[in-house]
Amino acid sequence: MSALMSTCFALPAAAQTCGGDLAIFLDGIKAEAVAKGIPAEAADRALAGARVNQKVLSRDRAQGVFKQTFLEFSQRTVSQARLDIGRQKLKQYADVFQRAEQEFGVPPGVIAAFWAMETDFGAVQGDFNTRNALVTLAHDCRRPELFRPQLLALIEMVQHGDLEPATNTGAWAGEIGQVQMLPEDIIAYGVDGDGDGHINVKGSSPDAILTAARFIQSLGYRPGEPWIQEVTLPEDLEWEQTGLGNEKPAGDWFAMGVSPRDGNTNFANLPAALVLPQGRNGPAFLTYPNFGIYLEWNQSFIYTTSAAYFATRLMGAPAYQKGNPQAGLDDASMRALQTKLQQRGHDVGEIDGILGSGTRQAVQKEQARLGLPADGWPTRDLLSAL
Repeated sequence: MSALMSTCFALPAAAQTCGGDLAIFLDGIKAEAVAKGIPAEAADRALAGARVNQKVLSRDRAQGVFKQTFLEFSQRTVSQARLDIGRQKLKQYADVFQRAEQEFGVPPGVIAAFWAMETDFGAVQGDFNTRNALVTLAHDCRRPELFRPQLLALIEMVQHGDLEPATNTGAWAGEIGQVQMLPEDIIAYGVDGDGDGHINVKGSSPDAILTAARFIQSLGYRPGEPWIQEVTLPEDLEWEQTGLGNEKPAGDWFAMGVSPRDGNTNFANLPAALVLPQGRNGPAFLTYPNFGIYLEWNQSFIYTTSAAYFATRLMGAPAYQKGNPQAGLDDASMRALQTKLQQRGHDVGEIDGILGSGTRQAVQKEQARLGLPADGWPTRDLLSAL
């Protein structure tokens, strides 16, 4: 979810877009829903009993930071148990996955990996009342422009009979169902996979699978192309050319000695970036245009790379080669590194101890300046050299 900030608008209370008296705010939501053509009774039913949930605000103010390494996170999420369950699900819903690929061009493994990563195949969908979560975040003045439309979409779902407002639960930020989608996306891309006349991404796996496939298609998925491919590396690679954003035809990487583990060089003409989640001594992957759909789904590089890798495993790829990456930095050392990088004029964003894209790029530039292998992986040697 975007981290856009917002402030309360200086409007009369009756027209206020966030904050103020909750009853007046909900009256405004109802009026907007009716103006969009939603029956007043649907809005009344959706909003009856709505309240602010302080736990949602606490979560929003203190979102968990992503500080695990790729090896740590991917080994936890892409476990053998999950792979086994995933393969069982691919068999159990083979006809649904086949339909998803035929209609939307998205392979089974891509959908099933998101299904696993988001909710453990529907087992853990969240226990926050969805209506109250969205009322809370739309009423709050931090990001109302993001959540007010989602609350209106939820009212539309109630109108369609696809959501019970008093009892429907999901994630704290309003995501619903087995693949954790927001109401606007469910309205736009929902598919009735089981033919019952409703879109129930929470209780119906066929609905969830096909809705996810249609949503992934909307993100620009290119059928018949890879998304990520594990590779082995030569020792003398020009490391400063690695990293997301440094794309060249995959064939150029092959000519430089980058070798696909699966031996498949059929996509040599596609643009590809060489990503090294833990530097030149750890796992290495070529990312292709379809990797972009993972970044659209979730902006965390570690999450997206793990989800993409998970999808290849479900499609038959072997476990990655762990390599022997140098030890990374602890939280305090990473913050110290970011501070030094910022002092040198690099835009690393917030000093938060997270190895985000800005920090990786700054690390790479400083490594190159210092004559170190510029693989974007921060080490204690780099910190000491700065």
